[in-house]
Amino acid sequence: MNGKPTSEISVQFTVNEKLSEPEALAAVGTSPIPESITVDGVQVPTDVLERRYEPAFRVVADAVAPGRKTRLDPIVPGISVGHVSASAGTIGCIVYDREDATPYILSNWHVLHTAAAALGDDIVQPGPRDDNRIDSNRLGKLVRSHLGTAGDCAVATIDDRQFDSTIAEIGVVPETLGEPELGDKVVKSGRTTQVTHGVVRRIDVIAKLNYRGVGVKDIGGFEIGPDPNNPPVDGEVSSGGDSGAVWMFKSANGKTSTVMAGLHFGGETGGSSDEHALACLPSSVFEKLGISLTPPALDEAVVAHGYDAQFLSSPIPLPDVAAELLSDIAETPDGGGVLHYTHFSLAVRRSRRFAIWVAWNIDGAAIKKLPRKNIDFVKDPRLAAAAQVGNELYRGNRLDRGHVARRADLLWGSLPEAAKANKDSFFYTNITPQMDDFNQSTRDGVWGRLEDAVFADVEVDDLRVSAFGGPVFTDDNREFRRIKIPREYWKVLAFVEHGQLKARGFLLSQNLEQLETLDLDEFRVFQVRLTDIEQRTSLRFPQALRNADLQITPETTTLPVDSVSAIQW
Repeated sequence: MNGKPTSEISVQFTVNEKLSEPEALAAVGTSPIPESITVDGVQVPTDVLERRYEPAFRVVADAVAPGRKTRLDPIVPGISVGHVSASAGTIGCIVYDREDATPYILSNWHVLHTAAAALGDDIVQPGPRDDNRIDSNRLGKLVRSHLGTAGDCAVATIDDRQFDSTIAEIGVVPETLGEPELGDKVVKSGRTTQVTHGVVRRIDVIAKLNYRGVGVKDIGGFEIGPDPNNPPVDGEVSSGGDSGAVWMFKSANGKTSTVMAGLHFGGETGGSSDEHALACLPSSVFEKLGISLTPPALDEAVVAHGYDAQFLSSPIPLPDVAAELLSDIAETPDGGGVLHYTHFSLAVRRSRRFAIWVAWNIDGAAIKKLPRKNIDFVKDPRLAAAAQVGNELYRGNRLDRGHVARRADLLWGSLPEAAKANKDSFFYTNITPQMDDFNQSTRDGVWGRLEDAVFADVEVDDLRVSAFGGPVFTDDNREFRRIKIPREYWKVLAFVEHGQLKARGFLLSQNLEQLETLDLDEFRVFQVRLTDIEQRTSLRFPQALRNADLQITPETTTLPVDSVSAIQW
């Protein structure tokens, strides 16, 4: 009453302007508010308040998330990461698969895996707690993990980002693993507390941690307390979100070394006054996960298993060579006559010094794009040099060195695997002479696009194709520099469509009658029966492949193919 509160309850109405005279109310098209309103049989008085509002705001800068908690490209150790359904932890460091050198990020099981997750799940950077736009933040997938005495650890691939191995703010790249001892000085870079310094104060620790959805687990490692000479800013040597960071040893001069001391996985609970952190022993973690700090050498990382006869759902063995030609197959170290490379195999006809056949597998779902720069054509040391044609044929003329197994077809699998295949494709055993116009043109012509066309025009099961190819040797092939140059080449593509094995054969002819001037006449592509290829090459394809061949009408032995649309798949 009169601007003062009373004990009486009322129904309040707010208006822009209070008017008391009936004439004034009528002028603005309204009527007086009744003095009371009946509510459930009770008379409740009304009260009218005059209120005027207007926007009141101030301009402020957009909120900027800390750098460690934002999406980064390239990623670096020390920043936020997590499973798509988890919170957020820290990328510890960049590691590599011991077998194939695939790069991974290293962190904790409870950061990248968790009880509700599974291998193959997506990993995001930053973790969902820092940015819930998981669709645009995908980093890779969970590939390996362990939770037990050996440690709380996991690794994930780096698929959608570049990376820099230098740890944030610390400025070092871990190079070797160390063994912590009492009194060692260490430092870590974590998502939450950033850079913190510590001292190893307990070793050979078995800590019991209660993991949500899993229960109590024994985790082996060591304990770290704050470094009194470098105390943490807020008193915390570890906080939630630091999980997965790596502890690095410090040298006697106080500088951070390149030796890794441990993998951070926990700290004291909220009710404890004893500030400390826990870390797994690096040697145990790296052994369990099969990783290393440096990638193995390429030749150590990839073993060349060659053509895989079981690559498709229907087995397809290598072709057989006619009995009369077996003695002309160049001898290999194992005596079998077949040389194996990464994703392809071949046999060389000694008298002609070129491959009689090359067989290769193509995994269309795992193709990588790698440059061909700085890779030299070389002879294979496993084969007698006299059984191979080298640069002596190609020097100073218009002959190109053409790949039989197309380089682009072989570049699949892990990056080291694809890189090894890239290098292997340049052995002269996989090379045949082709006119430069012919070779360059066929890259964009029908012949060079056959493998691409099958993926584009056919629903290939599992995106996998097996291929065979090589030159056609005839006695009347024109001789140049004492080497007979093939004028025809063959190729067979095998694939499975809707569970059914199919095989398609092709023949390409080039005219080299005027080899001295190296003029190109005409070359054409034909779709042919596999039996026609067998007759021309003295090879015998496995029966499964012959049964899968396109049934061209008896009246038509060849089908001219002027464009990929003319191919009968």
